[in-house]
Amino acid sequence: MGISEENGRAGAWRVTVRAHGRKAGLPPESAARPAGRPLARRQDLRVHGTPGKISCVDDSGRTRWTAHCSGVPNAAHISGGRVLVTTDSLAYTPWGNLGPALLLDLADGSRIAELRGARGAALGGGRFVLGLEGYDVFDTWAYDRDGTLYDSWRSYGHYVVGTGVRVVETDRNIPTGSRVVRLLPGGAVERGPALADPQAPEPLVLADGTILVLDAGVLRAVGRRLEDEVLAELAPIDPEDAWRHHGALHRSGDEITVTITERHPDRPGEHTHRTWTVTLRPGG
Repeated sequence: MGISEENGRAGAWRVTVRAHGRKAGLPPESAARPAGRPLARRQDLRVHGTPGKISCVDDSGRTRWTAHCSGVPNAAHISGGRVLVTTDSLAYTPWGNLGPALLLDLADGSRIAELRGARGAALGGGRFVLGLEGYDVFDTWAYDRDGTLYDSWRSYGHYVVGTGVRVVETDRNIPTGSRVVRLLPGGAVERGPALADPQAPEPLVLADGTILVLDAGVLRAVGRRLEDEVLAELAPIDPEDAWRHHGALHRSGDEITVTITERHPDRPGEHTHRTWTVTLRPGG
């Protein structure tokens, strides 16, 4: 998904680890979106998704429009009178559960274009980036408000959008070639710090635009100029074992909860969950 950023430098933050827990449990499940929570919101409009249907509802509760789709909407991004909706397929395909990505007119829900991609982010003026990984595809494409392709990059991951686009790459390869990068005009990619985790979880963006990355059990800060700093070595993970670990970052007020779930190497049904509660403060 796309995340907004402001200005920031990596060295502006310091971490205090306040609590640490460990327990055994069942495999993690994908967090279900709470009932009624929209996929995206812009001013008085909310975009919702249910299997086979995308709808736009205003603050009065009136449905402005409904558009049908062949999958299950999982994310939406709004920009300049357009909405980009990514979906999961109702049936298994050569691309797994990847469904079409739909570019719609926010005014009436009419379909502008049907695209292909798993993650997207909104740029300005009705423009979007959309990316996909797998089968030698590791790409991000930029589309204008008419669904016309105008730029592309050999990069894919979690998008952080601000004055430019940074990507926390997720290539799913061991050893990984993933980095935190910046997408530049004309398909150029500015390479930032290398990552150890081929599937880093969705990052958090701090108030000054610093990206907080959980990288193979290490909490890292990456600034707008791609400078990086290690904030806390919580539970460093051997990159060869990264496939057995699933991380997550959650923010609540001033606290950040870091979760790492480890799959047992010999007993796939057994998992260990480790959590840390950390606080951030401005550094020098």
